[in-house]
Amino acid sequence: MSRDVRRVTKEYIKGKVIDPVRTSLTFDDLTLYPDFSRVGPKEINTETLLTKGGENKKEIKLKIPLVSAAMDTVTEKELAIALALAGGIGIIHKNLRLEEQASQVKSVKRWMNSVISDPIYTNKEVSVGEVKEVMKSKKISGLPVLDKNDNLCGIITNRDVSSCKNDNLKVKEVMTSQVICAGEEMKEEEAQKIMLENRVEKLPIKTKDGKLAGMFTAVDIKKRQQHPEAVLDENKRLLVGAAVGDIWHKHKARVEALVEAGVDVIVIDTAHGHTVNMKNMLTKMAEFYPKIPVIAGNISTPEAVKDLVKWGADAIKVGQGPSAICTTRVVAGIGIPQMTAIMEAVAVAGEVPVIADGGIKYSGDIVKAIAGGASSVMIGSLFSGTDEAPGEIIYHQGKSYKIYRGMGSSGAMKEGSAERYRQEGQPEHKFVAEGIEGNISYAGTMASVVYQLIGGLRSGMGYCGCEIIKELKEKARFRIVTGSGLRESHPHDINIIREEENYRGGVR
Repeated sequence: MSRDVRRVTKEYIKGKVIDPVRTSLTFDDLTLYPDFSRVGPKEINTETLLTKGGENKKEIKLKIPLVSAAMDTVTEKELAIALALAGGIGIIHKNLRLEEQASQVKSVKRWMNSVISDPIYTNKEVSVGEVKEVMKSKKISGLPVLDKNDNLCGIITNRDVSSCKNDNLKVKEVMTSQVICAGEEMKEEEAQKIMLENRVEKLPIKTKDGKLAGMFTAVDIKKRQQHPEAVLDENKRLLVGAAVGDIWHKHKARVEALVEAGVDVIVIDTAHGHTVNMKNMLTKMAEFYPKIPVIAGNISTPEAVKDLVKWGADAIKVGQGPSAICTTRVVAGIGIPQMTAIMEAVAVAGEVPVIADGGIKYSGDIVKAIAGGASSVMIGSLFSGTDEAPGEIIYHQGKSYKIYRGMGSSGAMKEGSAERYRQEGQPEHKFVAEGIEGNISYAGTMASVVYQLIGGLRSGMGYCGCEIIKELKEKARFRIVTGSGLRESHPHDINIIREEENYRGGVR
């Protein structure tokens, strides 16, 4: 169709402009055009930006473009840890009490450290029984011991307490008093050498006046060696994000608690992000927490993107209704098919990264989303069936499942997400649900799922001749696919007797 025809082909019905040229497309409507390639999957770099930097903020980079959805059947601390170890980032959902969400952020941040800046400690007058309880509940193997003047005077470890048969004894009676310590200026490499030479697993950091300033641990050093792809902050702790609502006076305390817990990025999460509430929330975040990166969403129009950029968003979450368990488009009649929404958002977002949220069924959809301009993708359903996702494994007729529900489902709204759909304060029987609840096939570990998804991404980038994410976004070309072409894309004319890990369920 010529450019002139595109310009004039508009139909006016009752004052509403309908443009047949602006057909909206989603993942299955498009395929990528293979190109000459000099790179194979192993040579490809999948590093990407999650959020842009600024005068007061550091940009956040990921080693893989995967973000987990802030859903109560997807992301809590276990999954956030697993995804950060693989190079992505988890966003802990807000259907939790303020204190619990902050505690989960702390758990992720404490899982791995360069230096534990605020180590849990005990007092020499405490009983051995109390120390055992702390070690058990906090899952730690040793505690620095302070005296009444808060000076470091010893260390008590699992070895000390396990050999003590009398829980009523004081810590000072069983602790190790001759403590090998590090100075405040000591580097990690030197600390590791000292721990190896002295066969100790913890090295307290002592100030010149005898106070406890932190602690090196052999476990943390080993964890980093075992997980070279992990995404870390400046203190070598795992990255983690958390979701809040878009009403400042309701979420101010939650944001404060999350920042205090060490959260790396705040996601202002609402079903409709192009509102006065979002504008106010972004303004307040810039005023009170100018150094904390903020992701805003969800939206699906270029007009919304322009406003969110103007209001100060550091990344924008695109997607209204594409998810497997979302019914927004059929209940409310709104939303733009996801590939068109992504491309139109990217066209006006400038330097602000776009996160494609929803609709990812296969690894090829990730390739398409990034080729369309997204910097990363947010995933719910593909992660919800993993071991690390919240919820128990359900066995039914010889198969294993986990529960997956939309945050717009009645069950999720009852637990706290009603605000996301502007239905807070409604009795449960009055909810107008915009999501469903169902079973999803058990998928195994997060590590195995991520491996397959990133393997597909690397393969797709190789087919397109792109070595880095930026190149894929700039060079990729698409072709529109017919219904017949889509059927041809999937296995056909055969009974599948063995489903592969990266292909289950056929056309969905």
